[in-house]
Amino acid sequence: MPKYNSRNLPYLPLLILFGLLLFLVNLDALFVNIMEARNFIAAREMLTHGNWIFTTMNELPRYEKPPLPTWLTAISAGLLGLENLFAYRLPAALTSIFLVVIFYKLQLRLNIKKSFAFGSSLILMTSFYILFSGRDGQWDIFTHSFMVACCYFFVLMLTSEKNNILHALVAGLFFGASLMSKGPVSLYALFLPFLISYGVIYKFKQPGGKWKLYLIFILTGLISGSWWTVYVHYYDPAAFTEIAAQESSRWFNYNVRPIWYYWSFFTQSGIWTIPALLGLFYWYLKGKVSNLKAYKFYLLWTLISVILLSIIPEKKSRYLLPVLIPLAVTTAFYVEVVIKNFKLNFSKLERFPVYLNFILLALIAFAAPAILYYTLGEVILEKSVVFASFSLGMIALGALFIYGMIKSKIRLLFCLQATMILLIILLGFPFTRLIDPARNTPNISNLKDIQAKENVKLYDATGMLPELIWEYGKPIPIIDSPEDISMAGEKFGVLIANDDKDRKEAFKNYKLEFRGTLDLNPTISKGSNSRLMRDFYIARKK
Repeated sequence: MPKYNSRNLPYLPLLILFGLLLFLVNLDALFVNIMEARNFIAAREMLTHGNWIFTTMNELPRYEKPPLPTWLTAISAGLLGLENLFAYRLPAALTSIFLVVIFYKLQLRLNIKKSFAFGSSLILMTSFYILFSGRDGQWDIFTHSFMVACCYFFVLMLTSEKNNILHALVAGLFFGASLMSKGPVSLYALFLPFLISYGVIYKFKQPGGKWKLYLIFILTGLISGSWWTVYVHYYDPAAFTEIAAQESSRWFNYNVRPIWYYWSFFTQSGIWTIPALLGLFYWYLKGKVSNLKAYKFYLLWTLISVILLSIIPEKKSRYLLPVLIPLAVTTAFYVEVVIKNFKLNFSKLERFPVYLNFILLALIAFAAPAILYYTLGEVILEKSVVFASFSLGMIALGALFIYGMIKSKIRLLFCLQATMILLIILLGFPFTRLIDPARNTPNISNLKDIQAKENVKLYDATGMLPELIWEYGKPIPIIDSPEDISMAGEKFGVLIANDDKDRKEAFKNYKLEFRGTLDLNPTISKGSNSRLMRDFYIARKK
């Protein structure tokens, strides 16, 4: 029976297995956030209202983002159930696994060893914002995953000895899929840095001989990626133009941050923060890495992406997601250097950040059970078996970190680092159900009971609250003018923000009977965010 070694391990199946565990287990544990709510409502209204082209949210036009991820989400919900949260998140999770696989394949195409590509892919899938995006129903993971696939087939197109039209077509289709997921975001933040870096490090060979393939790639990408925008702009120009103007103005006027806001980008890798930072030290690593050309390429790709994102005035942490993709490879190069040189060739100064990394992880592992109990209180005993398993697992992990550091088993330590994320997903995420806003009283279920008993239609006077509409299960009309209020009828249910005194005054011709405050904040932070709160009244005409 043959023995496995680093050359014949089944790396791709193992990556897929880890991906399934990381992205699918307890996928429905977290409650829905505002970004997810918007996306899921649009997907649900595709199924219930048939709005597959002219997408809506709460029966109002929603053209801010192209609809490909919404289509995939709607199909999943249609197959697995309209009330199945797992179904709504499943497409993003599967797309994340696809990202990891195509990321692995791209490295192999650039002559990176399988074992190294496997390690960097593990780093990618356990990086904080990659993992968060893959388990969260937002569309960033779609646009960037499809663009990485575009990069892979684009490299195949460039490096193939023959003018392979199929590679150009597939690259163009993935380029279009990225545009159909979130517009030109990934074109700017991921593909452009990739192109520049590839041109500098690997060079574009025989560009004239492949002009037909470039043309096929560009035309396929633009046509498949822009047809929806052209179609909706033509048939609903007023709504489309208004929404487009709002979106474009946000780039320069909304959430504006200084140009250095992204300088801490490596922290978005979460548990890999220290190795990710050290992986950027080119002058330190250039003589130590196994593939200097590849290291230069991924480092340049990372830095150009950060620079381009920094130029745009509007900045959010989640916009750094495309940076984490090449960053995973530079991080892996540092990890490789540590594993090879720690015992024999590292000075005390070089060993310091390595020990610091693992000491911090050991402390987190030991402290996690106590922090969890302190945060949740005695309600955690509802899941006493899971809590005991989680506590034992984290304590054992902390002990293994100490053992690995004493014995200088660096490879084991980095494996434990990835395992820590897996343990949190498997045994830690179930506790989020204990802080679900649905456990507050009154909740959406109570509101529906009162509404059914009083036989009234529900309205919201303060404005659209996506999380509420999602949990409610169907559109909630907005009444924000005297005309809307008068058309609501003699008796109806109405939601008004507690601090919205002007709205209450608009109901001077009605008697407002208070029935409770709906709080969509997590149970451990009730009342902390007023946006997530509504007072529920029964309004009766005087």
